[in-house]
Amino acid sequence: MTTAPTAPRDAHGQHTQAPGYADHKDDRLARLHKIEGQVRGISRMVTDGRYCIDVLTQISAASRALQEVALGLLDDHVRGCVTDAARTEPSQAERKFAELSDTLRRALRL
Repeated sequence: MTTAPTAPRDAHGQHTQAPGYADHKDDRLARLHKIEGQVRGISRMVTDGRYCIDVLTQISAASRALQEVALGLLDDHVRGCVTDAARTEPSQAERKFAELSDTLRRALRL
């Protein structure tokens, strides 16, 4: 089993470059906050004994919303981190492509 490569870190373990989603951070956070509300609503539905199909419908909607956030982050990563590494640090480009490939493999295991 291989481990995914990681972005460079400083002496404190913090990443040394801005994340690829930095330009869309507020949008990503806003969507995640909405999803949090959806999940709380699902919890209330279960607490209130709502009909199974209604609960499953809401779970499906929250899952799709999370998938959309994930796709946006993936797009940000490819357009930012991977493209930047390929353009400015060819020695790091292979690491970024391997990281992307590993991430896609994990994401596609349903």
